Amino acid sequence: MRLLTCVTSALLVTACAPAQDPPGRLAHGDAQAAAGIGLLAPGAPGAAEASSAAVIAAANSGREGDRDATLPGQGAKIASIAMRTWIYVAPDDRSTKLGYLRAGAVVDRAELSAGTTGCAGGWYRIAPRGYVCVGKGASLALDHQVVAAAGRGPLRGEPAPYHYVISKSPAPHLYFRLPSRQDQERTEGSSLGVHLARMGGPRDLPLDPVPEFLSAGRDLPKPYGAEEKLHYSVHTGRAKESSAYGLATAFEWTGRLFGLTTELDLIPLDRTKPARSSQLRGLVVTPAQWAVVESPPQVSVDVKFEPELKGAAAIVKSYGAALMRPDDRGEFESAGLAGHRSGWLLTGRTHGGRRGLLETAEGSWIGEGSLVISPRRDDPQGYSKSGRKWIDVSIKRQMVVAYEGDRTAFATLVSTGRGGMGDPKTTHATMRGVFRIHTKHVSTTMDGDDEATEAFDLRDVPYTQYFHEGYALHGAYWHDEFGKERSHGCVNLAPADAAWLFDWTEPSVPLEWHGAINIDGGTLVWVHG
Repeated sequence: MRLLTCVTSALLVTACAPAQDPPGRLAHGDAQAAAGIGLLAPGAPGAAEASSAAVIAAANSGREGDRDATLPGQGAKIASIAMRTWIYVAPDDRSTKLGYLRAGAVVDRAELSAGTTGCAGGWYRIAPRGYVCVGKGASLALDHQVVAAAGRGPLRGEPAPYHYVISKSPAPHLYFRLPSRQDQERTEGSSLGVHLARMGGPRDLPLDPVPEFLSAGRDLPKPYGAEEKLHYSVHTGRAKESSAYGLATAFEWTGRLFGLTTELDLIPLDRTKPARSSQLRGLVVTPAQWAVVESPPQVSVDVKFEPELKGAAAIVKSYGAALMRPDDRGEFESAGLAGHRSGWLLTGRTHGGRRGLLETAEGSWIGEGSLVISPRRDDPQGYSKSGRKWIDVSIKRQMVVAYEGDRTAFATLVSTGRGGMGDPKTTHATMRGVFRIHTKHVSTTMDGDDEATEAFDLRDVPYTQYFHEGYALHGAYWHDEFGKERSHGCVNLAPADAAWLFDWTEPSVPLEWHGAINIDGGTLVWVHG
């Protein structure tokens, strides 16, 4: 049986089949409104190179001593036209990679080139750091066809950076231009009208106008590095079975809803179903909660103190868990119910012992039997004593707890590998050990198969953080079984929790970027039983 964990970083060997990251806009805002500088028609052979050469000559003329012109933020822009436009620490492709831009991103750049070493089009410093090479990966022509076609990018910080859809069977066709109704019937069959009548009206999905790029009758381009499929009359075949997509935009055309994927394909949305993402949100510990842990108010009940529960994170595992509060006489009375999978910070004080009622930082008390508890612990490398950030992943508890030193910062339920405590080499178990997050992607692709018994093709998996080869922490928009072993080896988080953790860990990913790399300096991750 072939082991599948997750798709890998482009830099490392993985435990699963590799897959390409799809292109798509990253930067917020309307890059299409920016002034174009192309000397040839966008997309024409040599257009980007000719534009770049002209701009370099014009910009550098007479400004070689102008320091401001060597820094971003003076109004000049650069566009990503590749699936990955690498960002380097120095203007040299032999220097360290810091991260990458995604196709369609438009970011601030310096007005002057920093040289042409290994880059005929010129290196440009970008915001907030690093250098990008103009050529196949980037262009100074902001009206480049990839930029015009890509649409808006992901919504950073939101639980779902895109609207997600999952293919039905048969899977949708992938159109590369707006198809007429006749095109659609020729491609999908003469029974299309019956299918559409059975599907009913539009779904609950925010719609945009038809993109100007498409309404002009243009074919969708593929960024440099993207897979070029065989073109038929108006499509490139069907999507894979069991596929899922993030949508850059959705609109109505010929009385039918279409979505533009981040891979720059058009899919009819009546051939898909919306992804119903989990609404789970973990515990984010506030300063006020921690202050209560440090100095809990006095109560008129018999309490004992359990040191290992002071500042511990707890998640409600059952429905109908009672919240209790002591009254003026010291008798406990009902204070409502604790929400299923809600998170609580414990003070360490108990009533009735370790297996009795446990006090929370909010002043409520919950029975120990209704909780999954992760006692505060120290990490194997001393991060807890030095005050640095680190992440605790418990396979047996199916919990992730993020710490700042020895203080709990965040906790939630997760789904680790369905192989449990088995051997990751022969089962779908999560790799155990002490690692560091080395590569982060706002979204990436995961695909594979398991002896034809299980297959998936998941596009734009959100907030992916690789910590060892093909093993990652990432959001899962296709299930809501957190608290149970379920994955092929990765650590699945609910989308909102994945978004929070992504912004909390190192290396940081600037808003304009789609990925960041720091092989040795990322946040520590300890995976154990």
